Amino acid sequence: MTTPDQPTDPTPAPPAEPGAAAPTGKPAPKDPWDLPDVSDLTVGVLGGTGDQGRGLAYRLARAGQRVVIGSRSADRARQVAGDELLGPVGVEGADNAECARRSDVVIVAVPWDGHAATLTALREELAGKLVVDCVNPLGFDKKGAHALSVPEGSAAEQAAALLPESRVTAAFHHLSAVLLQDTSLAEIPTDVMVLGEARTDCETVQALASRIPGMRGVFAGRLRNAHQVESLVANLISVNRRYRAHAGIRLTDI
Repeated sequence: MTTPDQPTDPTPAPPAEPGAAAPTGKPAPKDPWDLPDVSDLTVGVLGGTGDQGRGLAYRLARAGQRVVIGSRSADRARQVAGDELLGPVGVEGADNAECARRSDVVIVAVPWDGHAATLTALREELAGKLVVDCVNPLGFDKKGAHALSVPEGSAAEQAAALLPESRVTAAFHHLSAVLLQDTSLAEIPTDVMVLGEARTDCETVQALASRIPGMRGVFAGRLRNAHQVESLVANLISVNRRYRAHAGIRLTDI
């Protein structure tokens, strides 16, 4: 008697070549780790003068990406772009609108309370762009951090509603700003969950994350699942406070 793990033919067929047609005539499934070359893309970081945005800009530029940080004030953006962290890796600064216009991919790293207003003001500049939302809608009280309710479901879904002509994804939520800005760290061992409606857009963001040594971009579903990814940051904050750490996320068995 055979089992599902035992072939009836004792001589197994040779493995198929990558991309070869399956026995049914269908092409072989695409390797999920076969990601595009994104080295020629310019990445803009809205909110790049804040801790999270500044850290992301540093890591991406250090990995060889062209990076422009944005701020409401062009002078402020240029000042931060030339500081001791970002200056040596060649980051440029501009106001938010110019940052969006000059970039192929735009990361949104603004505070939650300015999220809707910032994106609404930049709807024209962000049209046709790949937008990566990494904003976490959180509140804080005596009990610690907690997730906020967002009418659209999540910050990423709010971004998609406000930017109907942009391609919105969600990623980079669980990264420690402290570790991102620590120049003594050559690698940051963590996974970056990427969500979006178009697989090709998600793969572009995965590839950007994977350019940072130690990081791995992992597809984690559609935007409707962004709420729990954003909310998980409240749990990480609790972990970090209890253990005095800078915890991130690692996904197993992939």
